[in-house]
Amino acid sequence: MAQLLAVRPDLDIVPIRGNVPPRLRKIRTEGLDAVVPAAAGLRRLGLDDAIDELLPLDLFPPSPGQGALGIQVRADWGSERLREILRTNGDPETDAAVRAERALLAELHGGCSVPVGAYAAVRPEGDLILSGQVTSVDGRDRVSGTLIGTLAEPEKLGTALAMELMGQGAIRILETARQT
Repeated sequence: MAQLLAVRPDLDIVPIRGNVPPRLRKIRTEGLDAVVPAAAGLRRLGLDDAIDELLPLDLFPPSPGQGALGIQVRADWGSERLREILRTNGDPETDAAVRAERALLAELHGGCSVPVGAYAAVRPEGDLILSGQVTSVDGRDRVSGTLIGTLAEPEKLGTALAMELMGQGAIRILETARQT
């Protein structure tokens, strides 16, 4: 909501809950002009035709770690064979991207209820690019930045970008968001 208000302060945003089909029906039943579900969810449900527009990542970065699958095995459970399968079937690039995004969030002392967006990806050159954004709940204030680092040190990249955002005023924005 904060990111939408930053781009379109004229919007009247109504939070909605529920599964995707009922959310889409609310356009008709409740007179909403639009809903903003995840495109991946719509595609997974075969509802590609419901996608009218994709929001650009530079204005609407997702929550840190969004879309990444994590698997944990209890320390007191599971065979070493299971652990080896999981260890050797992960994707190192996705792992580095998620670690950079999570480091950014951790350094900002954020959680799931603060308006922090982050997106990391591996560039063709092989280095890691991380973009982050902190937006006030009302959308009036926003700080953002992008840094490039190595796959070998994703946490260092996330921490460095968090420091840059804090230098731009992210702390004040986050403190205000936590109070609302």
